[in-house]
Amino acid sequence: MFTDFDSPPSPKKMLKTTEMNDPFSSPFGHVTEEIIFAILDHLHDDPFSRKSFSLVCKSFYAAESLHRKSLRPLRSDRIRSIFRRFPSISKLDLSLCPHVEDSFLISVSSAWKTTLRSIDLSRSRLFSNVGLSNLVTNCTGLVEINLSNGVAVTDSAMKVLAEAKNLEKLWLSRCKSITDMGIGCVAVGCRKLKLLCLNWCLQITDLGVGLIATKCEELRSLDLSFLPITEKCLPPILQLQHLEELVLEECHGIDDEGLEALKRNCKRNSLKLLNLSRCQSINHSGLSSLINGSEDLQKLDLSYGSSITTDMARCLHNFSGLQSIKLDCCSLTTSGVTAIANWRASLKELSLSKCVGVADECLSILVQKHKQLRKLDITCCRKITYASLDSITSSCSSLVSLKMESCSLVPREAYVLVGERCPDLEELDVTDNEIDNEGLKSISKCSRLSVLKLGICLNINDDGLLHIASGCPKIKELDLYRSTGITDRGIAATAGGCPGLEMINIAYNDKITDSSLISLSKCSWLKALEIRGCRCISSVGLSAIAMGCKQLTVLDIKKCVNVNDDGMLPLAQFSHNLKQINLSYCLVTDVGLLSLASINCLRNMTILHLAGLTPDGLTAALLVCGGLRKVKLHLSFKSSLPPSFLKYMKTRGCALYWRDKAFQVDRDDKDWNLHCGKNLGGST
Repeated sequence: MFTDFDSPPSPKKMLKTTEMNDPFSSPFGHVTEEIIFAILDHLHDDPFSRKSFSLVCKSFYAAESLHRKSLRPLRSDRIRSIFRRFPSISKLDLSLCPHVEDSFLISVSSAWKTTLRSIDLSRSRLFSNVGLSNLVTNCTGLVEINLSNGVAVTDSAMKVLAEAKNLEKLWLSRCKSITDMGIGCVAVGCRKLKLLCLNWCLQITDLGVGLIATKCEELRSLDLSFLPITEKCLPPILQLQHLEELVLEECHGIDDEGLEALKRNCKRNSLKLLNLSRCQSINHSGLSSLINGSEDLQKLDLSYGSSITTDMARCLHNFSGLQSIKLDCCSLTTSGVTAIANWRASLKELSLSKCVGVADECLSILVQKHKQLRKLDITCCRKITYASLDSITSSCSSLVSLKMESCSLVPREAYVLVGERCPDLEELDVTDNEIDNEGLKSISKCSRLSVLKLGICLNINDDGLLHIASGCPKIKELDLYRSTGITDRGIAATAGGCPGLEMINIAYNDKITDSSLISLSKCSWLKALEIRGCRCISSVGLSAIAMGCKQLTVLDIKKCVNVNDDGMLPLAQFSHNLKQINLSYCLVTDVGLLSLASINCLRNMTILHLAGLTPDGLTAALLVCGGLRKVKLHLSFKSSLPPSFLKYMKTRGCALYWRDKAFQVDRDDKDWNLHCGKNLGGST
C-alpha cells in the first residue's frame, strides 16, 4: 500500500539508463534488475520496507517505481503527481478516497490505459457516468470493478458499465437504486462475469437475476443476499455449469413450497458453497430440492434458520464431500445430531455457536464420528461440561481452531486436556470461562498458537501468562479484556516472548500502568491496542507506543483519564498509519485534537465527553483532518456548530453521529487518582 506521496524527485531516466549501470556511481551497480525485482517481491506486504528500499539510491527508487503494480492512496487529490512515477499500476484501490471526480477517473484511464485491471470505488463519491464511461472505454483490460455502497449508482451507470466487455468480477453491494433494467444491461454486455455481488440491491427481482443467470454463463460466484427474490429465478442459476458459490442469506421470498418444484428440473451442478443463513422458511423439503444435483457441495451455512431435525440432517447424508457446516443459533434435536453423526462425509469445520440443545451427549456423538475436525465453534453452548472437552480433545487431536466462549460449566481442570491432546492448535477462544494458570501452562505446549482470547478469565494471573509467553512465540492476537489478575509483569513477559504481536486488548485491567505500554512498544508489528478503562495509564506510556509501534492502526483509550495532550503529540508525529481512535473521557483538549488532525490515515474518531474540547477547536480539527469518514460526537456540540460546516462535512463524505450519552463514572475518581498516583510516581 502506497501511503506517502512526499517522495524524492523522479529519476530523469528509467531503470536501465540509471546509475545502476555505472559501477563507479553506486555500490549496487552490479546488482541485476532481476535480483532487485526479486527483493521487491519479498517486500510486497511491507510498505515501510518498500519505502526504505526506494530511498537507498536513485536506481532502487527507479526500480521500485517500475515494479509496483498496486496502489492504495489516502487522498485522490494528490495522486496525479505520481502517475508518471508508477507506469505499471494494475490494481488501484480508492476505498480510502471519498472524493473521486470525473476528471480524476479520466486521468487514471489515460495514465494506466494499458495496465489497469482492477479498481475499487466502494467508498468513492462525486464521479458520474462520464468518468465511469471513460474508464471502461479506455481501460479495455479492466476485469474487476467494485462499486459497492454507491448510493448514487443508477441504471444509467449500469448501461455504461455494460461496455466493459472483459469484466470478470463486479461488486454492487448496497447499490439500492439499481433495478432489473440496469442489471439486465450488465447481463447483456458483460458476458465474461465470473463473480457478481448484488447483496442489498433491493430493487432487483427475479427478472434481473434470471437475466444474469441466462446471459452470464461463466459465473462462479453469485451473492443475492437480502434480495426480494423467489424460487422462480433459481432454475437458471442452478443450471450454470461453473457456479461454485451461491449466497442466499435472508432471502425470505424463497420457501419450501416454491423449492419443491425445483427437484424435478435440477441437473447436476458444480456448486461447492451454499449460504442459506437466516432463511427460516426453508426446511428439509426445500433444502433437499435446492441441493439436488449438487454432489460437489463442500460448505453449507444454515445459521439462524430452522431446527436441525432428523429429516433436515438426512438431506445431507449422501454428500460425501461436505467439509464445513454452520448451524449457529439453530435448535438441535437429539435425533438430528444422530443423523449428522451418520453422514458419509467427515467434517473438517463445524460451527454450533449459540445452538439450543447442545449438551455433552450430542457433542460427544458428533466429535466421535467427525474425528477429522480442524475447526470447532461451540460458543455459548452453556450446557456442556468436562465430558465434552474430554470427548473433543480425545477424538479431534488435529484441531487448529477451538472457540468456546462462555461455556461456564466446563471446570478449570478440563483445559489441561487441550494442551496435552491438541498440539496443532492455532486459535483458542476461552473468553468468560473457568480456565486457570494450570490450563495456560498446558496450552503453552501449543507452539503454533497465534490467536488466544482470555477475556473475563478471572482465575488467571501473570504466572499463567508467563507460560504462554515462553511456549507460544507465534502469538499475534491476545485478548485479556477484564482479566483483572494480569499486571505489568505478565504484559512484559508477553511483549518479550511474542515479538510478532499485532493485537492486544488489556481493557479495564486496573493493575496495568505505563510500564506495560513501554514493554509493548518493543512489539514493532503492533497494529491494534485497546486499553480502555486502564486509569493508571498516562501520556508517558502512550508516547512510548507511538514511538515504538509505527504500524499502529487502531487505538482505544476511552476512560484513560490520565491521558492528555502530551500523548497526542507523539501520535501525530509517529503514528502515520493510525486509522481509528477512541478518545472519550480523556483529558485531551483542542490542542491535542488538532495535532491528531495531521494524520492523513485517520478515518474514524469517537470523542465523547472531552471536557477540554470547544466548538471552535472541534470545527478546526475536523476541517483539517480531510480523511475522516466517521465521527461520534456528543449531541451538545450540534447546536454550537455552523449549519454550513455540517453540510460541508456531509458533502466531503464524513458522517457525524450524535450521541446524547450521560457522563459515566465507574468508580470514585478521587480513589482512582490516588491509586494511580502511586504507580505514576505521585502525579495524576
